[in-house]
Amino acid sequence: MKIKNIILDLGGVLLNIDYHLTISSFKSLGIENFEELYSQANQSNLFNDFETGHIERDEFIERIAKGLPNSVSQKALVDAWNAMLLDFPEERLAFLLQLKEKYNTVLLSNTNTIHLEFFHKQLKAVHKIDSLDNHFNTTYFSCDMKMRKPNPEIFLKVCKEEDFNPKETLFIDDSIQHVEGAKIAGLHAYYLDVKTNNIIDLLNSLLA
Repeated sequence: MKIKNIILDLGGVLLNIDYHLTISSFKSLGIENFEELYSQANQSNLFNDFETGHIERDEFIERIAKGLPNSVSQKALVDAWNAMLLDFPEERLAFLLQLKEKYNTVLLSNTNTIHLEFFHKQLKAVHKIDSLDNHFNTTYFSCDMKMRKPNPEIFLKVCKEEDFNPKETLFIDDSIQHVEGAKIAGLHAYYLDVKTNNIIDLLNSLLA
């Protein structure tokens, strides 16, 4: 395959995450069935609406708080929501800069304003950078785009905005349903199994 463009997911692919930490945190706060409401593969309308920017931060917090004891603070709720976000290895930042020298690179993430705020604070604290803007040609977030993966339309929109030919574009994600959505849109799409592989090794093997 002739690849000129690369689109990468954020959480799981570049940023280490653990959904179970958020599930456990909300269970400890009082929502026993949180895993039924939210998971990597399936989310309720509340989370989808927040990730696509159709509800704001305050409404999201208010609606989750309804299922929690009155004693739970807003800070505890936000901390539980952010618990899934772990570290961003330094070597991945360096790799992204190397990748950008040879390819048109784009970040495409399903995310929300609370996670973005926390993520950018962590980037600043740990890596002394404000964002990933210098590590990609463009960064796209579902909460800004009003749509999310795996909808094929989000991939087509990115390709149109960037003037990418889908047949020359590689997409990597750690959610199989997102990979399938990208394939429907005509991209070369690969699933990253984070339990057995990492983004650097996978890309090096695909682009060799």
